[in-house]
Amino acid sequence: MQFYEDIAVGAKQSFGRYEVDREEVIEFASKYDPQPFHLDDEAAAQTHFGRISASGWHTCAMTMAMLVENLKANKQAGLGSPGVDQLRWKKPVYPGDTLRCESEVIEKRRSASRPEMGVYRSRVRVLNQDDLPVMTFISNGLIRTRDPEGTD
Repeated sequence: MQFYEDIAVGAKQSFGRYEVDREEVIEFASKYDPQPFHLDDEAAAQTHFGRISASGWHTCAMTMAMLVENLKANKQAGLGSPGVDQLRWKKPVYPGDTLRCESEVIEKRRSASRPEMGVYRSRVRVLNQDDLPVMTFISNGLIRTRDPEGTD
């Protein structure tokens, strides 16, 4: 089990594999982001996308699935997240793409008000099968400390 004290600034990870499925792209868009270029080949062909692309919010959801799988494989005393910063959709995600993640811990600190908790920030890049970044963001994670009285 990984605690706050085990997290090192500069630590890097590569993880995940998510194959983007056309039916899933359309199903997600139909429910949550029904813009024509996520739903219809002809409409998408008339845009800069050129073809149906996944919603950016769907890309976030696919990324969350990869993050959770990584957390299952690498047990952590996680306490959730207060959110993300600097979310950017860099390139379209298309059906047939295969996504993966890279992360680097860029900062950590103990909570001033809750000494049993630490906060760490990671720069996350989501890449496609050509190693091109399709999405980036800063993740803010909350994690239990092993020693609430520590000075780390």
